[in-house]
Amino acid sequence: MTTPIRTVMSPGRYVQGKGAIERLGEFVAQIGTSPLIVADDVVWGFAGAQVAASFAAADLRVERAAFGKFATAAVVDALVEKIRETNADVIVGVGGGSTVDAAKAAGYLAGIRWASVPTVASTDAPTSALAVIYNDEGEFVEYRFFPRNPDLVLIDTQIVANAPVEFLIAGVGDALATWLEARATATANATTMAGGLPTQTGTALAKLSWDVIWENALPALDAVRDNLVTPALEKLVEANTLLSGLGFESGGLAAAHAIHNGLTAAPQTHGLTHGQKVNIGSMAQLVLEGAPRAEVEDFIEFTTLVGLPTTLTEIGLSIDDEKELQAIGKAATLPGETIHNMPFVVTANDVVDALKSIERLSRSVRKARGLPAPVKYVQKHAPDLVGAH
Repeated sequence: MTTPIRTVMSPGRYVQGKGAIERLGEFVAQIGTSPLIVADDVVWGFAGAQVAASFAAADLRVERAAFGKFATAAVVDALVEKIRETNADVIVGVGGGSTVDAAKAAGYLAGIRWASVPTVASTDAPTSALAVIYNDEGEFVEYRFFPRNPDLVLIDTQIVANAPVEFLIAGVGDALATWLEARATATANATTMAGGLPTQTGTALAKLSWDVIWENALPALDAVRDNLVTPALEKLVEANTLLSGLGFESGGLAAAHAIHNGLTAAPQTHGLTHGQKVNIGSMAQLVLEGAPRAEVEDFIEFTTLVGLPTTLTEIGLSIDDEKELQAIGKAATLPGETIHNMPFVVTANDVVDALKSIERLSRSVRKARGLPAPVKYVQKHAPDLVGAH
């Protein structure tokens, strides 16, 4: 029997600030001499010149591999080949969650170091020692775990402020789940993504992320709507990225993210952001826990004001979509899913019932608090917002 341990994982260095990307080369040069950059054409269009200038200033080459939409197994394998062809010794993922995840997975397989440069604060994936692998349709396939975190995570808050506000909203949805899941994992004394029991550190950082988000999310979102970097935005970016990243990895995942993974099995939800689906998972987890009514009502109000979905309607589903809901429940409760970190047994039918219940629950709270009625989501495809833990 393996001796139980408590453990914390973290990136080698975290860098955040307005204009930080102008110093990317300086920090990459500390971990490698022959970098390979991974970025899609859109990201390279607005960040490429700054990245190239910073690399030139640090006497580093500018070698880029293009990226598509999803971190699939085939994409990762192709990046490994590119690493070998170019003799790269560090891979730098610049972009959204899937780009960063693909770079991490390829760096690990090729045996080189890796760096995360998120251009949005849409997930807490950049700091973690894991990647989410999808299929070509954007359906969840597997988590891949690595023995270490990125050597560098660098995020430029002006680039975050210049991005569409929907990215930051998604990050809030992802990060809010961190405390809900960490406290459930701590109660159950279950295993975290770091491979041990929860630490006080991981759990405390998850709670701090929650507190910072509730205090700063709404003013930070307004700042981004005007492309401004304010103290509230700096705090929210750190909460979404670093605090939530450390909190979920060393604090633990539970039902919210398992239900997110289940939701990817429903075609109607494709095109939604990771954080939008996670927020539905958080809602369902609160129902499964029988959380205090006041906590549930406040969560519905706050996340509605943020712009996150709190009903099935807003993710393209209804309580009558029995086939899809059963598929979601089945996928969310597969062996090895993080829903089994809950401090009680959760079945597929429990998930289905929880998801159905949030429709009427959320509508009634929103009506009572003078919030807008849900608007039905019609499937579309968004840019790279899906890659995440």
